[in-house]
Amino acid sequence: MKYSKLDQEEKNILKDFNQKDYTQVQNFNNEKKRFQSIAKSTLQKTRHINIRLTERDLQKIKIKAIEKGIPYQTLVSSVIHQYADNRMKIEI
Repeated sequence: MKYSKLDQEEKNILKDFNQKDYTQVQNFNNEKKRFQSIAKSTLQKTRHINIRLTERDLQKIKIKAIEKGIPYQTLVSSVIHQYADNRMKIEI
């Protein structure tokens, strides 16, 4: 993750927040829903990654995907998703 320094406006916001010197925005519930929607759509974006696999491993993955009736990229993505959600353990 890329980190950057806070600009002056961000420093002021942080200072006010830490001092509890803030007021609620107008139409709070609507704004809350709007920002929740923005966050949800941001977190659900897919990203492309490149990985190096041996030809043998790739062929095995493709065979397993054919057996399940799904594209091999979907199988790989599903395995990664399950691991990220702690629904799968991998022993190394």
